[in-house]
Amino acid sequence: MITRNLGNSGISVSAIGLGCMGLSEFYGPPMPEQEAIQLLHRAVDLGVTHFDTAEIYGQGSNELLLGKAFAGRWQKVVVATKFGPQRDPETGAFTGVDGSPANVRNSCEKSLQRLGTDRIDLYYLHRMDPSTPIEDTVGAMSRLVEEGKVNAIGLSEASADTIRRANAVHPVAALQTEYSIFSRDIEQEILPACKELNISLVAYAPLGRGMLTGRYASISERPKGKTDFRARMQPRFRLGNIEANLNLVEAVKEVAARMECTAAQVALAWVLSRGDHIVAIPGTTRLANLQSNLGAMDCRITAEDRAVLDDLAGKVQGDRYPPGEMAAINR
Repeated sequence: MITRNLGNSGISVSAIGLGCMGLSEFYGPPMPEQEAIQLLHRAVDLGVTHFDTAEIYGQGSNELLLGKAFAGRWQKVVVATKFGPQRDPETGAFTGVDGSPANVRNSCEKSLQRLGTDRIDLYYLHRMDPSTPIEDTVGAMSRLVEEGKVNAIGLSEASADTIRRANAVHPVAALQTEYSIFSRDIEQEILPACKELNISLVAYAPLGRGMLTGRYASISERPKGKTDFRARMQPRFRLGNIEANLNLVEAVKEVAARMECTAAQVALAWVLSRGDHIVAIPGTTRLANLQSNLGAMDCRITAEDRAVLDDLAGKVQGDRYPPGEMAAINR
């Protein structure tokens, strides 16, 4: 397994990690606990060391799951978790973002308890709090580092200006944001800022939330149901957009056929080829998909194929999120 460093933190992770959100929520019903634990154990056996969670995933249940899976195995893994967004405990509805110093500490203590560990490897502010200066939030996060409760800090979906302001208070090890063949909006300002400051990019949704895997052969197969947030909150999966986007996926599949790889492997190889400071955290609930994703390490994209893939983002129909959620990213 290829490993890459997270900024100047001294933390090294597998270039392909595992986004754990879908084990508990958002992509359908929660995975049965024992099956999820077996998947996590198998991921470690296959060389995956980077696992990503958040306090809001399953309203804490995802952190509890990782805590059970990695008990006695912490020396083999790097676990990242995130705080900030707030949810109604009864309905699960999102109610805002709290990046206040008091919540930094409160959320960290709760995450440590759920994970069953005394130190978080990488602790992110999940979304920017418009009511709290980033300097105050990062200042509180830095005190957690000083106390040994956190090894390194990160931001998620932050603008270049916010990244620079945060890094001036305490070194930022990683920025987590959506990045894929279909989502390249960060390349103009945010990625250059990360490179300038030696901040790693942790690419979530590198498979376009499943679309870039080629698994949807027609619009009738698109995600459905109340428990799959793509059906409710993902403009790219909506009728009127998905038809055009699936046509673009055909180009990815053609590149994959020439390379004798899968479309998912091509999508991951493309992300990882953008720089040695980039790692990816695709999510899955299936062992076969996990094993296939790791095969992306063996894919080599030619200049000709790269030109084809690079041309696709500008043709994608629909934003990453609905308008309200788009207003909350890259702030």
